[in-house]
Amino acid sequence: MKKNKRLLMVAYHFPPVRVSSGIQRTLKFCTYLRENGWDPLVLTISPRAYEVINPDQVKEIPEDVVVERAFGLDTARQLAFKGKYLRWMAQPDRWVSWWPGAVWTGMGMVKKYKPDAIFTTFPIATANLIGLSLSKRTGLPWVADFRDAMTEEDYPRDPLTWKVQRRLEAASVKQCSRAVFTTQPTRDMYAERYPEIPESRWAVIENGYDENNFNDAESGLEQAPLGKPGQLTLVHSGLLYPKERDPRAFFAALSKLKLAGVITADNLQILLRATGADELYRPQLAALDLEDIVKLEPVIAYRDALREMLRADGLLLFQGSVCNHQIPAKIYEYYRSGKPIFSLVDRSGISSRMLTEVGADDQATISDEQNIAASMSAFLDKLRHGNGQGVSLELAATNSRRSRTKELASILNQLTD
Repeated sequence: MKKNKRLLMVAYHFPPVRVSSGIQRTLKFCTYLRENGWDPLVLTISPRAYEVINPDQVKEIPEDVVVERAFGLDTARQLAFKGKYLRWMAQPDRWVSWWPGAVWTGMGMVKKYKPDAIFTTFPIATANLIGLSLSKRTGLPWVADFRDAMTEEDYPRDPLTWKVQRRLEAASVKQCSRAVFTTQPTRDMYAERYPEIPESRWAVIENGYDENNFNDAESGLEQAPLGKPGQLTLVHSGLLYPKERDPRAFFAALSKLKLAGVITADNLQILLRATGADELYRPQLAALDLEDIVKLEPVIAYRDALREMLRADGLLLFQGSVCNHQIPAKIYEYYRSGKPIFSLVDRSGISSRMLTEVGADDQATISDEQNIAASMSAFLDKLRHGNGQGVSLELAATNSRRSRTKELASILNQLTD
């Protein structure tokens, strides 16, 4: 049999960190690459740098995969004094202390395992800094995976951080062998931003869902709905960014529907799971008298989160206009769930277009309170009459993590054959 090639994968988000679906991309590449002729070698950060850990997904790391963890700390939590720290200690991000140890450990892994290529994944900018250093030192082909845009016109908001990250971004796309993005609009934005970079260097590998995770979640699944008799349950699972996924108009629309008697605590509950901004949203809900309908729920294990989605009557998706070229990773899990989707989006963004293409037409403009109220009322009416439809399993299957890994392996083969 032909011997597999080896890929050194640099990733901050890796078990046991507890985050939303962002961890899945690297973990599933790691799982399925071996089917495609590549053995992964994972270089990640010491778990002490993670704010929240959960061993739940550690068991999903294939047993024979090499995982090495380099020293690194979170500047804001572990290197601050009375909540303050020097700005340079958080450039390009709060985990820059990971860089020296990761380069040292990475060079040791290169010497010991002799990988054929390097892969890094953003949005932790220090991962790109590590990849840049390792690529220059080893001459190995480097695939830089941009799960999000590294810089935009007003992001990062801090001017110094923006300047440092834009400089690192430019160095990365010039040094890497292939820059991979999760959406075509982001890829096009970068191609326009860096016209001197050859077209062949840009690539797109979308996110996806993992069938094994869903099979596990469906095993022993309680078929009973989440709500009490006569009560519909809508779920949003994952981060609800105050700017990028601003729910204030949604809350206002719900208040309007409650005052009109369209919704009550007896006929509707909305679970916002692991928003990451509960302390911001809790007083907003209280001021609108929505606490009996909208529940802010804590982080739970990934499998349990999938089970909750599968038991819900409908799923909520938020994506504001500032992210029109981005697709929430959870959208693919929503596809696979087969549940009706109500989306709060900007109609000119790629998320709206994607949802329309798969028949998920229950959409409202995320910033338009009136439109949300009318569209939500119609959506709930569909659910009550059994007319809500999700994405077909056949269509969802074209977005599996296994198929995405084949796309990555194809790129790696092009760079090394």
